[in-house]
Amino acid sequence: MTVEKVTWISMLSSCFKSQEKEKPSSSKPKKEVTKQTSFQRISLSDLSNPSSLSEDLSISLAGSNLHVFTLAELKVITQGFSSSNFIGEGGFGPVHKGFIDDKVKPGLEAQPVAVKLLDLEGLQGHREWLTEVIFLGQLRHPHLVKLIGYCCEEEHRLLVYEYMPRGSLENQLFRRYSASLPWSSRMKIALGAAKGLAFLHESEKPVIYRDFKASNILLDSDYTPKLSDFGLAKDGPEGSDTHVSTRVMGTQGYAAPEYIMTGHLTARSDVYSFGVVLLELLTGRRSVDKSRPQREQNLAEWARPMLNEARKLGRIMDPRLEGQYSETGARKAAALAYQCLSHRPKQRPTMSTVVKILEPLKDFDDIPCGPFVYTVPTEADNPKEDVKKCTEPKKDVKKENGHHHQKHPLHHGHRRHHHKSARSPAIHSETALCQNHRNGFDFPCTQKPREHRN
Repeated sequence: MTVEKVTWISMLSSCFKSQEKEKPSSSKPKKEVTKQTSFQRISLSDLSNPSSLSEDLSISLAGSNLHVFTLAELKVITQGFSSSNFIGEGGFGPVHKGFIDDKVKPGLEAQPVAVKLLDLEGLQGHREWLTEVIFLGQLRHPHLVKLIGYCCEEEHRLLVYEYMPRGSLENQLFRRYSASLPWSSRMKIALGAAKGLAFLHESEKPVIYRDFKASNILLDSDYTPKLSDFGLAKDGPEGSDTHVSTRVMGTQGYAAPEYIMTGHLTARSDVYSFGVVLLELLTGRRSVDKSRPQREQNLAEWARPMLNEARKLGRIMDPRLEGQYSETGARKAAALAYQCLSHRPKQRPTMSTVVKILEPLKDFDDIPCGPFVYTVPTEADNPKEDVKKCTEPKKDVKKENGHHHQKHPLHHGHRRHHHKSARSPAIHSETALCQNHRNGFDFPCTQKPREHRN
């Protein structure tokens, strides 16, 4: 069995075969494709009419290193999509863990993988699947999840990713009955995710992620974050255009207010969403939580007024941290979140500025030594010295793999537990927005979120 390297023509011929049978041939002239002197990334619009593609498009993806898998191979990799390998499920469909070795796919490094299967009756469809292949097939960055390959066989649509053993940030941050994510890990995750967004925004052909949220940030064993799920991503405005007009899609609590109201999408829309996730990292609260009092249900609206006041900030910091965080770092991170959550898009910082602000925060070490524990002194003890040791901040705290004082067990392939009441519903139209405003909601709420774990 040999490894089949992806070519754009081969992929499209199989993916669009059924569509070509259903649609009558177009009488419009074919779009001319001129040779590019330098690399030009392919957009979804380039694929709207597969018959217009030339060999130049397949050449432009020659370095993508995507591999084509058969459905039979993926069944072997996942042991027939067995329940024991089930990882989670979202709007796209179920995700299973698998393992690639030389026997199944010669030429590929032996490694664990996550296989995502498109549910034909789910919230997403072929267009989102193809968008994911287009973006992740061409974009490579340490903070973007790696797409290894895909399967496009008859009606079956599957994606094969690198396996991320710690799952999503949402799972790590909000799960119950487990050790809290330590402060240094939270800052490491915020910085890495910011770098991923900055890369997208500053690419030669900018990309707007459009669905930045905790469930789409995946973590490896060292808590290195990687952005996943590019099904809603859009190419940014070009030339003199200031925005991209599109359907309002995303997730309640994360989407920028101006985007919801107008459908005008910009890179600053992603910056707002980043501010919400940064706020989740600070407070330990979900972006939307209907179980809380009404005025506290929308995290950004409730917390933003308190972010610039040090005294009030202490009240909203995640109690599960038990005070084990840098006060200076928390104040700077809160001030940054305040800027990102501005209702005026032009007042929000760029993601490159966000990265510069977050970079030094991961090294702040003014963290208390831990909860005070009183022991009865003996005659040989000096209680004053003991108290002094426990009240002085530690100066030489080693930060290895994002840990300070709490141990975190590895969670390889654990099944996710869903708490539907706390999820943030997805936004799908401006009509839903108007209806929910009449019902007293801040943002539209029509569908379940698209959450998965790779």
